[in-house]
Amino acid sequence: MARVSKQQMERNREEIIHVSSQLFRERGLNGVSVNDLMAAAGLTHGGFYGHFASKDELAAIASRKVFEDSRTQWQAISQQPDKRNLRTLVENYLSANHRDGVKDGCAITALAGDVARESEEKPVREVYLNGVRAMLDRLESLSDTQDEEQRRQQALTQSVLLIGALVLARATGGDPLSDEFLAAAQKALLSEA
Repeated sequence: MARVSKQQMERNREEIIHVSSQLFRERGLNGVSVNDLMAAAGLTHGGFYGHFASKDELAAIASRKVFEDSRTQWQAISQQPDKRNLRTLVENYLSANHRDGVKDGCAITALAGDVARESEEKPVREVYLNGVRAMLDRLESLSDTQDEEQRRQQALTQSVLLIGALVLARATGGDPLSDEFLAAAQKALLSEA
């Protein structure tokens, strides 16, 4: 059997991280086995430990990648010149597409329940916490409020509305209540914008 090149090993690793980030968001951290992850990447289970020490390590790496991608998207929105930054962010985040696209959506909402059940020593908890902090920082940066404490409180309130509404909208998907959660949160958030 031919050895896999270093470049192919790196491509395989990136594919494992990519599909894992989607499956973890879609099915939860404990709803996916190493076999599932490797099969989704088109690889065999035996190759997993050539890339990662454990599933916990992969969960942290995949989550970090999702948060980095989200940060890039949010930065692009916040650099728009037309001062519609918060409006654009809210409309995208609280959309039916984002609600229904769990595997490609916000890791904060998708992993909240799983991360809450993980022990504090698990690497994914620190990654998650850093992702939440980055979201708060981005929301603060969008504020025109000069007072630092008020800006912080505003960002906390906005994040609670964004995350809470999306969690509830996903949990009630298929029911009209789901759309009502999204609309109510949009209205509340955009009345401040």
